[in-house]
Parts: sequence; structure tokens; C-alpha cells
Amino acid sequence: MAQKQHPSEHPELFSLFSQVPAEFGELGKKQIEAFSNAQMEFLSNLQEINKHWMDRMQSEANIASEFVSKLTAARSIPDAMTACQEWTSRRLELMVEDGQHVFADTQKLMKSGTQFLGNGWRGITTST
Repeated sequence: MAQKQHPSEHPELFSLFSQVPAEFGELGKKQIEAFSNAQMEFLSNLQEINKHWMDRMQSEANIASEFVSKLTAARSIPDAMTACQEWTSRRLELMVEDGQHVFADTQKLMKSGTQFLGNGWRGITTST
């Protein structure tokens, strides 16, 4: 009859099995840290973009208020036309700035989103 061997009789096997879970745990920990860092960067970018657009909305309200004040203060048609031209000119400038910010914000989100979805996981497995 064959005797059962106890794992302590083969220390090399016992050592191998005891190290595997620790390595998996360390790999999992690194992946979670990388994922968390990528997520925090993505959320930080979203907060920054949100703050910019909230400030932009406040600026828009100020420009509209200023336009209404100038328009109601106008005493002649040329004064009203000047106020309209100034407002239109400022609006066009802001539209150009908005387009540039949309482009920059999209690039920033794409970059951090790519890290969030891609590099966070691949970077871990190649570095260990």
C-alpha cells in the first residue's frame, strides 16, 4: 500500500506553492494601484474641464448683462448698432476660444482615458 507523503517532506514544493499566492497578490495590488491612479487622473481632468466651463458660463452671463445694459442705455440707433457690433465681435472671439478648449479638452480626456483603459493594465504586466 502506498503511503501518503506530507508536504513537509518535499520543502521545494511547499516553497513554490507558498510563493505563488504572494506574487499574485502583489501583481493584483500593483494593478489596482495603477487603475486607481489612472482613474484619479481622469477624474482630475474632468474636474478641471468642468471648472473651466462653469467659469465660461459665468463669463457668458456677464457679457449678456453688459450687452443689455449698453443696449438700454443707447440713445440712438447708431449707439444700439455699436453695442450690437461689440457684442457680436466678443461672441465670435469666445466661440473661437470655445472651439480651441473643446479640442484641448477632448485631447486631454482621450489621453487620460487611454491610460485609464489601456496602459494602467498593460504597464503593470510588463514592469514585473
